[in-house]
Amino acid sequence: MKRLLLSLAILLISAMAFAGEGMWIPMLLQHNEKEMQEMGMRITAEDIYSINHSSLKDAIVLFGGGCTGEIVSDYGLLLTNHHCGYDYIQQHSSVEHDYLTDGFWAMDRSQELPCPGLTVIFLREMRDVTDKVTFNVNDDIEETERQRLIDENIKKLVADVEKTTDYKVFVKPYFLGNEYYLLLNEEYTDVRLVGCPPSNIGKFGGDTDNWVWPRHTGDFSVFRVYANKDGHPADYNPDNVPYKPAKHLEISLKGAEEGDFAFVFGYPARTSEYLPAVAVDQEANVIDPIAVKLRGEILDIYNTYQEQDKKVRIQYASKHAGLGNGWKKWMGVTEGINHFHGVEKKRFYEESFRQWCLESRGRIPYLHLLTDFEQKYKELEPYRVAYTYLTNAGLNIEIMSFAGYFNRLSQVTKETPQEEIDQMIVSLKKATAEFFKDYYQPIDEEVARTMLEEYLNHQPADFRPGFLNEIQDVNAYVDQLFNKSMFVNEEKVNKFLDNFKPSKAKKLQKDPALIAYQSMINFYREDINPPMSAINNDLSRMQRLYMKGQMLMEPEKRFSPDANFTLRVTYGKVQGFKPQDGKNYRHFTTLEGIMEKENPDIYDYVVEPKLKQLYNTKDYGRYADKDGTMHVAFTASVHTTGGNSGSPILNADGQLLGLNFDRCWEGTMSDLVYDPDICRNISVDIRYVLFIIDKFAGAKNLIAEMDIVE
Repeated sequence: MKRLLLSLAILLISAMAFAGEGMWIPMLLQHNEKEMQEMGMRITAEDIYSINHSSLKDAIVLFGGGCTGEIVSDYGLLLTNHHCGYDYIQQHSSVEHDYLTDGFWAMDRSQELPCPGLTVIFLREMRDVTDKVTFNVNDDIEETERQRLIDENIKKLVADVEKTTDYKVFVKPYFLGNEYYLLLNEEYTDVRLVGCPPSNIGKFGGDTDNWVWPRHTGDFSVFRVYANKDGHPADYNPDNVPYKPAKHLEISLKGAEEGDFAFVFGYPARTSEYLPAVAVDQEANVIDPIAVKLRGEILDIYNTYQEQDKKVRIQYASKHAGLGNGWKKWMGVTEGINHFHGVEKKRFYEESFRQWCLESRGRIPYLHLLTDFEQKYKELEPYRVAYTYLTNAGLNIEIMSFAGYFNRLSQVTKETPQEEIDQMIVSLKKATAEFFKDYYQPIDEEVARTMLEEYLNHQPADFRPGFLNEIQDVNAYVDQLFNKSMFVNEEKVNKFLDNFKPSKAKKLQKDPALIAYQSMINFYREDINPPMSAINNDLSRMQRLYMKGQMLMEPEKRFSPDANFTLRVTYGKVQGFKPQDGKNYRHFTTLEGIMEKENPDIYDYVVEPKLKQLYNTKDYGRYADKDGTMHVAFTASVHTTGGNSGSPILNADGQLLGLNFDRCWEGTMSDLVYDPDICRNISVDIRYVLFIIDKFAGAKNLIAEMDIVE
C-alpha cells in the first residue's frame, strides 16, 4: 500500500509538472525541445538561446530592474507594459503635460524623452559553474561556514572572468543552492520614452480589473534604447544613436487561437514552488491576509483624496499602483490556495517523500526534514508577522520613510570630512525635490492615524518598535508629529540643508519623524532580523536538502528552478479556463467589452472619444481578427510571475503575439502551487497594441520601424 501511495503521488505531481508549469533555463532548453515541438513549436532551442549566433535571447531585456521588455526594430525600439513604464511616464507628467491622462507619442526621435535612472540589461551568455562554486563544499559543513566558502569561490570566479570580458559578471544560485550559473550581462543606461497610451487605455479597469479575467487593458508602453556611436552602452548624450540589436522580434498579425503553442521569454522575479506545506499555509493564511488588510486601508484613503483632486490623483498614481498590485494579488493567493486545496496537495506529496525516505538507510538525512520544517516555521511566524506590520504599516507612513533618508546626516560629527557631507547634501536635495513633488500631507496624516492604530491594536509590545509603546493617544501623537517635524515642509528642509553644519545634526536627532524611523529600523536590526536570519539560515539548509531529496526521488523528472530574476522560458497553450462551476471563459476579449464596461463617472472606465469612434466605424485596419473583431487580450496556460510583466508571448515560429501583463486572480497561487487547470497568464494582443499606436495615436513612424508579418 505504501508503495502504491508513493507511485500515485509521484504520478500526480509529475503529470502536473508538464502541463505549462516550469521556468526553464534558456541554455538548457535542448532538454525541453522535443516536448515543445510535440506541442507545436516550429523552431529549435538554438533559435531561442545561442551564444554562437543571434537568437531570440538577444531581443529580450530586463527592463528597469523589475520587468521585461523586448526589442522590436533594428533601431532599438522596445515594448514593455504600461505599468512597467508607469514611474517614468509619471515623472514626465504634470498638470500642464499630463501624459498619464492624455498619453504621449514622439512623432520623431527628437521628441523622445530621456529617463534618468532607467536601464535595460541584455543577457549575453550563461555558464554552469556549479563545480567551481561548490569546490571544497559539502552538506556536512555548518551553514554559515558553507556560505562563506561559496562566497569566496564566487568572488574568485567573478574576478577571474572579469579579466576576460567587458560584460558585467554575476553568479546566481538555482535549485535552492544545489546548482550555480554565471551570467554575462550588458547594461544600457540611455533609455528614452517614445510613447504610451492614455491611462484609461493602458490601465483600463484599474484596480477593479487588476488580476481579473475577462480583461480589456491595453497594457503597453514604448521606449528606445540608445548607445554611443560605436554601439556600446553610454549614459544619456544627445549624440547617442539608437541601439542596433543582434536580433529583434518579428510581429505576427495571425493572432492567438485556442490550443496554439505559445511561450513566454522573460525575467520572472520569484517563485517558491518547492516549499513544504507548512510554509505555504503560513504564507497564504497568516502573512498575506495581514498585508491585504493594511494595504487595503491605505488604498481606501488614497482613493478618497484622489477622487477629489486631479493633482493628487497624479501625485499618488504610482504609489497607488504599487500598493494595489500586491494587495489584490495576495487576496488571490489566499483564495486560490484554499479553494484548490494547495496545502493538502503539498501534504499528500510530502507523505510520498516520507515513504521514499523509509525505503533506504541512505535516505535517513532527509527523513526528519518535514518534522523539522513544522517546528522552524512555527518559530519564524511571529517574526514574519512583526516584519509584515513594520513594512506595510510603519514604513508606509511617508513622513517617517522620508526622514530615513536623513539618518546618515544625523550621525555626522565635526570629524566627518566636508566632502562627504557635501555629497550627502546634494543627494538629499534631490531626494527632497522628488519626495515633495508627489506628497500630500492630509493623506499622510490619515494613513499615520490608521496604521498606528492597527499596529498598536494587533501587535504585542515586544513585537513592535519602541516609539509605539510610548504613545498614549494616537491622534495626539500624530498631531504632534506633523506639527513639529520639519519633514512636512519642503522649504524648511531645503533651508536646513543649505545651512547645515555638523553641530546641527542634533536638531535632526530630535525630529519626531526621524525618531520614529530610527525606532523602526533599530527594532528591525536588533529584535527582528537576528532571530529571523538565524531561523532562515536553518531553513535554507533544510530547503536545499529537501530540493536535493526531491530530485533524487524523481530522477527521470525534469525539474525547473524557482524564479530568481534571471532569463527563463515558459511554455504552454493558448487556452480559456473554467475557474469554478458555471464559469467557463473563452481565451480572448474584444474592443466590444471595453464599450460594455464604459462608465464616464469612473476614470478607469472612461473610453476615449477617438477609441469609441474607431469602434463605431469598425476602423481596425489590418489589425482586426479574421472574425472581424478587434481582439484586446488573451489567456494561455503559461507559467508566469512578477518580473514577467512586459515579457513577449511568442507563437510556434518565435513571432510576437502579445505582451504578458498579468495572471488570472484564481491562479495567482502559482508562485507557490501551480494548477494547470486554473493558472493562466494574461497578455495584451499585439494587434491591439499596433492598432492603438497606428489608428488611435497616428504614430505611423513607429509602425514603419517594425517587422510585421501578415
